[in-house]
Amino acid sequence: MPTKIRHATPLYLTADIRRIEAHHNDAPLMERAGLAAAQLARELAATNGKPILIFAGPGNNGGDAFVVARYLKQWFFAVNVVFAGDVAKLPPDAAQAHARWLAAGGTTIDNVPDTRNCGLVVDGLFGIGLTRDLEGRYAQWIAAINDCNAPVLAIDIPSGLNADTGSIHGCCVRATHTITFIGAKPGLLTLDGPDRCGEIVVDDLALNNNSEIAPGQVLAAASLLAPRLRNTHKGSHGSVGIIGGDSGMVGAALLAGRAALKLGAGRVYVGLLAHDAPLLDAAQPELMLRTACDVLKLDNLSCLAIGPGLGQAPDATFYVQCALECKLPLVIDADALNLIATVEKLKTLLKQIFTVKVLTPHPAEAARLLACSTRDVQANRVAAATELAEQFNAHVVLKGAGSVCTSPQQTWRINVSGNPGMASAGMGDVLTGIIAALLAQGFDAQQALHSAVWLHGAAADACVSACAGPAGLTASETIDAARQLMNA
Repeated sequence: MPTKIRHATPLYLTADIRRIEAHHNDAPLMERAGLAAAQLARELAATNGKPILIFAGPGNNGGDAFVVARYLKQWFFAVNVVFAGDVAKLPPDAAQAHARWLAAGGTTIDNVPDTRNCGLVVDGLFGIGLTRDLEGRYAQWIAAINDCNAPVLAIDIPSGLNADTGSIHGCCVRATHTITFIGAKPGLLTLDGPDRCGEIVVDDLALNNNSEIAPGQVLAAASLLAPRLRNTHKGSHGSVGIIGGDSGMVGAALLAGRAALKLGAGRVYVGLLAHDAPLLDAAQPELMLRTACDVLKLDNLSCLAIGPGLGQAPDATFYVQCALECKLPLVIDADALNLIATVEKLKTLLKQIFTVKVLTPHPAEAARLLACSTRDVQANRVAAATELAEQFNAHVVLKGAGSVCTSPQQTWRINVSGNPGMASAGMGDVLTGIIAALLAQGFDAQQALHSAVWLHGAAADACVSACAGPAGLTASETIDAARQLMNA
């Protein structure tokens, strides 16, 4: 039955979907998919009374489109179907759907009509099996779809979008709604997917997928705060150490410290590298500012975060090595990751230590760690994050649109909270502080990472709902919003 993308929704790769389809090859899957898409199309076009324009491709996605057209015609909608494939080369189910459309009195045209009077456009050009870049006639059709002013419903996936990775095959439909079948796919939710899919509905086509364990999930909303005992003190909620803040970048370390403090850590020590570092954070005087050496000497820390504003001077390398040798749970971010990527001794040490490790790279940092290009990382974000987790025996969040969280056990989640306002300076530093705060309060590494990533995105969403962004949203603003959500 149809459901919207929600927390803990299973995510299936194309190979998984193909196995499920093969297991149910005796079920009328195309008929069910077409009916489900037609019902949603009817809802979207019900009130405008304008014709519906349907694009049918040369494969099974086109077959779904013919089923949609047949039902809409049966329901007395005016329907135009654009199709230029070779009928003789259609897959068997799609050929049958085409024949039934013609038998119902339907026709096809091979050129795009004037789209200005359309009430709805249905994209049934290409589905999850697409592996080549789109060009020529189909690229022109996609451009026409994207230029129209009507709502656009994509069948299974916007044509041109890779279902596994969210990358674009040359060009891609920009849908306002997507109905996807059997299960959700990671490409809908990460990289370019969120900008192309619009509102996503999943229809399982009445199949029982329990025997096919989904390799991933949508990251679940966090339920964070257990009641605190009255008989408690600051030491009960952990102590966070943060190392970073070289000259010109002190603010990064302070942001991480403020986030750790306001998300519940009992004490937060910020070890700054800058020679002219302040002795007090006037905006947050509860932070205890020290030198990096002084923080590393503390014996009461619950966890250590290193990287915000660290820089890459020679002494930064020394502090990263000290952090890796300290046997505390670690959150590793920013230039700490860059140094590990370039200094072989540090990379080897990170692989060898058995303490809890949480890595928070953006795509360029992930590429340096994996000795590949940023384009390679973005081409398959799930695979890149999984490789980092395996290589370093660490929990990893690959940040970006649809942040990917992975674990050493090779489980992965995609986060759907957050918005474009988070593309501003300091957001990663705040996330580092939130993760550290949760680790200090006793969350295990996976729970701390998942909760922090979801909470940080949800805080940014709350800020936008309160008209603080997305343009101009600052990292500082997300800290108080995250605290409010944590205590809700």
